[in-house]
Amino acid sequence: MKLTLKVWRQAGPDDTGALHTYALDGVSSDMSFLEMLDLLNEQLLHSGEEPVAFDSDCREGICGMCSLMINGQAHGPEVTTTCQLHMRSFSDGDTITIEPWRSGSFPIIKDLIVDRAAFDRIIANGGFISVNTGSAPEANAAPVPRDKALRAFNVATCIGCGACVAACPNGSASLFLGAKITHLGELPQGQPERYSRVATMVSQHDAEGFGGCTNIGECAAACPKEIPLDVISQLNKDLRDAIKHGY
Repeated sequence: MKLTLKVWRQAGPDDTGALHTYALDGVSSDMSFLEMLDLLNEQLLHSGEEPVAFDSDCREGICGMCSLMINGQAHGPEVTTTCQLHMRSFSDGDTITIEPWRSGSFPIIKDLIVDRAAFDRIIANGGFISVNTGSAPEANAAPVPRDKALRAFNVATCIGCGACVAACPNGSASLFLGAKITHLGELPQGQPERYSRVATMVSQHDAEGFGGCTNIGECAAACPKEIPLDVISQLNKDLRDAIKHGY
């Protein structure tokens, strides 16, 4: 398979980036998208050029680091992570444009790597349960209704990749934030800090420069873990209740 790649190259955060065009041959349809980039980097190294910097870790669709805009779509044409996207989704002779996440809250570090520390700071401002429970309690000591347990587990699959932010025209992280609020809010252990949690996390979200949600739905459509849009409704409800309680 022969491809034309238009790749965003940027030497550092303060540099001006641009799309560079590369011709790549010998791409197998069985390759993952990241393996294709590995092949490109081998070609660049052989020709004495600097390889393209991009993020990856597990390459199993778990960690969320492999975040790329591919032909204007977060993670590419399939609803999956970039590392699980395979080249059979493309055709011989295609031109593929590869860019980093498009968000002012995710500043570019180099080439295709962005700084997603904003998500870490949101989590640090309430995305946890800090109630001191002592030693591990007996498993059945705090019964959890099955529907709430399932919902908590389902939304806890969010890997914080940032596709929701990249896909949102407003650059909102409401789907990510809603997932974190909902998965803790569905459990009895999360109730003591429920209102303070949502108040501080939303405040940090806004301080990081993320936009507001206008219910366009592009976030849920791009989410590789298929987090449902209604977690944003839960986020808004918890925030209203927090305000009523003086938070």
